[in-house]
Amino acid sequence: MTRLATVLALLLAALAYFVPTAAGGTPVVYAACTTIAILAVMAYGADLILSYLGEVSLGHTIFWAAGGYAAAMLSVNLGWNGWMTAGASVGTAIALASVLGWVTLRTREFVFSLVTYAAAVVAMEVAFNWSFLGGSDGIVGVPPLELTLFGHGITGSTNADLWPVAWGLLMLTLLFIQRFRHSRLGTSALMVQMNPDLAQALGVDARSVRFLVFVTSAPISALAGWLYAYQRAYVGPDMFESYFLVLMLTAIVIVGRRLLLGPLIGTALIIVQQTFFSIGGDGDKIVLGAVLAAILLLWPKGLIGVWELLRVRRAS
Repeated sequence: MTRLATVLALLLAALAYFVPTAAGGTPVVYAACTTIAILAVMAYGADLILSYLGEVSLGHTIFWAAGGYAAAMLSVNLGWNGWMTAGASVGTAIALASVLGWVTLRTREFVFSLVTYAAAVVAMEVAFNWSFLGGSDGIVGVPPLELTLFGHGITGSTNADLWPVAWGLLMLTLLFIQRFRHSRLGTSALMVQMNPDLAQALGVDARSVRFLVFVTSAPISALAGWLYAYQRAYVGPDMFESYFLVLMLTAIVIVGRRLLLGPLIGTALIIVQQTFFSIGGDGDKIVLGAVLAAILLLWPKGLIGVWELLRVRRAS
């Protein structure tokens, strides 16, 4: 049954490619769909930490921003194409995650969250004040994305042009998450979270598992930042803003943890509200924060928990 549910989930995600066309194919629709795909991938990176280690990383905006800065700097200053900047984004994220993962190796729960948040604050201040990274003005004029192979591929900067890339990145992320869930590392991570004594008895090195999962999660969020840089042709310190952090966490918990399509559905709900039912920039942020607080306080298991509760009550 689980395998069937996974196949159906992946099939549903594949059909999402045709959503912009079915919804009218307007620029607004393409912008919303592309943004949902990008931000969902960003959330999947943080989801590995929250769902499989049981920790709340408040520093994943570092990797999200690192991907964007790598893409912007190398494309603007050196003329690198999309394949090269994507590789640089992944490499930068792995390097940063290795350092931060090593620093936080001995920390847990509240301390882990504080240390990762402090790292994000430091990274934002560095980006804001360092002219090498564009300072407070950021890096403007990111050229259109070029992803060509043997003369064929994607070239463009509009959301309609970027949609196939965003959808493809989302599908690759979903396939990776699915493989991770059934991998030795994913199983070990859950064991370390749920039964550390059993994990130790079976010879699982908890520190190594935590470090590897942390490093594995970083390139996912970085690739989302990489594509986001091309989408808006600009990268700046605002990528470190708490908005993206709250969006990640809300997208993960609103439906329920360890659900393959959970972060995608959560992100879609948030972006649809902000795009088509917006009450203003500050108002949308208030709604986002209120939803996160309500879910954590009232329905810790997310909407899937509410559904299970209703089903039990109906059965009784």
